[in-house]
Amino acid sequence: MWLPVLFLIIGVAVGLMTNLRIPEEYKDYLSIAVLAAFDTLLGGVRASLEKTFNETVFVTGFFSNVALAALLAFVGVQLGIDLYLAAVFAFGVRLFQNIAVIRRQVIDQRLITRKIEKMRQK
Repeated sequence: MWLPVLFLIIGVAVGLMTNLRIPEEYKDYLSIAVLAAFDTLLGGVRASLEKTFNETVFVTGFFSNVALAALLAFVGVQLGIDLYLAAVFAFGVRLFQNIAVIRRQVIDQRLITRKIEKMRQK
């Protein structure tokens, strides 16, 4: 579970320390890439909590999500429609689903820990 969080911290730190400006024509691609990255990150945290985390699935999922989302945005630009909004919707739904599962996992683990502690005290 520490690997996705570590890379998130590194990415945010590098982003804050650089003065890199992204051209306006790439804003759609960047927004999709960031959503895909957060989706993969939260999916990794969720898998870690469920004890099903696999590094290969995490890394390949990250790059395939980003590539597919960027391709969808590119095709949308070529067709003259906001096709990237479909990816924004899909990743947004998955983000909230992952956050809900993570929240439930953390709450369940804390409740189980409290019950075990109460049983030990008796």
